[in-house]
Amino acid sequence: MSTQAPARPGSATERFELVVGIEVHCQLRTASKMFCGCSTDYDGAPPNTHTCPVCLGLPGALPTINRRAVEHVLATGLAIGASVPSATRWDRKNYFYPDLPKGYQISQFELPLASAGHLTFDTSDGPLTVRIRRAHLEEDTAKLIHAAGPTGERISLIDFNRSGAPLMEIVTEPDVRSAEAARRYAEELQLLLRAIGVSDADMERGQMRVEANVSIRPRGTEALGTRVEVKNMNSFRAVERAVAHEAKRQAAALDAGEPLSQETRGWDDARRATYVMRSKEESHDYRYFPEPDLPPLRTDSAWLADIRGRLPELPAARRARYRDALGLSAYDAAVIVADPTMTAAFEAVRAAGPDLPAKELANLVTGEYARLARETADRGPEGLVGRATPAALADLLTRVVAGSLSRTNAREVLADHVRTGEPIGAIVEREGLSQISDAGALGAAVDAVLAANAAAVADHRAGKAQAIGFLVGQVMKATRGQANAAMVQSALRARLDAGGGPAGA
Repeated sequence: MSTQAPARPGSATERFELVVGIEVHCQLRTASKMFCGCSTDYDGAPPNTHTCPVCLGLPGALPTINRRAVEHVLATGLAIGASVPSATRWDRKNYFYPDLPKGYQISQFELPLASAGHLTFDTSDGPLTVRIRRAHLEEDTAKLIHAAGPTGERISLIDFNRSGAPLMEIVTEPDVRSAEAARRYAEELQLLLRAIGVSDADMERGQMRVEANVSIRPRGTEALGTRVEVKNMNSFRAVERAVAHEAKRQAAALDAGEPLSQETRGWDDARRATYVMRSKEESHDYRYFPEPDLPPLRTDSAWLADIRGRLPELPAARRARYRDALGLSAYDAAVIVADPTMTAAFEAVRAAGPDLPAKELANLVTGEYARLARETADRGPEGLVGRATPAALADLLTRVVAGSLSRTNAREVLADHVRTGEPIGAIVEREGLSQISDAGALGAAVDAVLAANAAAVADHRAGKAQAIGFLVGQVMKATRGQANAAMVQSALRARLDAGGGPAGA
């Protein structure tokens, strides 16, 4: 007799609604740790070499607040439109784990530095606004390293270099309804944090850690389902995969009549599956109470105004400006803004050539320039790669738009300029790459190609559309790419339509 649960009508996607809240821990860009003077430049350093009595949690050591870290969280709060209280405080979050030497973490609980913000971003279903419940400041834990011992036994080692590093936690409301939206939120948040300069937010290096609280509920109901926290997602693709997998896992369990447990699960990207780590704690399990070694932290309007005044143009505002004021497509605007190198190049060249068509400039920086940027880590003072200068790039594009330099040859000139820094005009003159737009000169080249390619002319007469493309290519080859391609095609069509051969034939 079968014990399999009867099939339910409709797919899991149709029957259940996915509900996701996201928590992001982000290491802040500061020179020293959160409550001591130890350097945060510990990446690649020998274990336990960036420590002191404070970040080791030794008895009698007292913490001191890192002002820059506080300003980074306040800047984030202002960037997401959050409320900032006039006074906040520090709390002790009590739990035992080997990577927490004091037995508690200095964090914020009831009075975070920022609350009630939001972040808007695009998804395949259109714009989505996710409410952000809070952004607060705390200290990071040490790093546990699990390895094999001398005789093969499993051992755990602790590196305290990371212990006490300033860490911002950003928590959303459960507003995310798809795995794709979870990924897009994390991508947009990373872009924002980098744009305002508070963090490098590199997921592969552990500077940004995304955790998703995933639950499902029958469509049309309001009560939230059992929440499962998913950790160990070290890429945006992993975030999307893990959320999608967990939603399917929970739906399958409910269909089989199995209860769901509130727990923490890890993500195994190789197996494309989550696995149980431990039962999930509630806030009261941490026994929060005010930190007695630190005074309340107070903010004032002048301090906030100064921080707000230092904020750059935010990614969403920049995308909107590129679309509305410059006429770029939503796609072009998103591609440029998503890459700081492209953004810097676009802005620098536009300043050097304000009359250049924005679309042409976008094509340059997202195309050949982006390819060159990926091939070199060398950056100039304006963020441009190699020896490129904004004026030179503007000169290059001006020649292309004016028709004095072909797009094909422009790629060659750009690569040479980035490599050597030689002026655009000098490269064009040295290589003889000025575009040929003289009708007489082009006509002679076209006639020669038609005379030498009777078979292609016959193919054109037979209605083979690709023949004209071949003939254009032959003219471009004969002129070393200097011919104006549009004029070549026009001249070819005129001669072929007039008699199928060279002028005067």
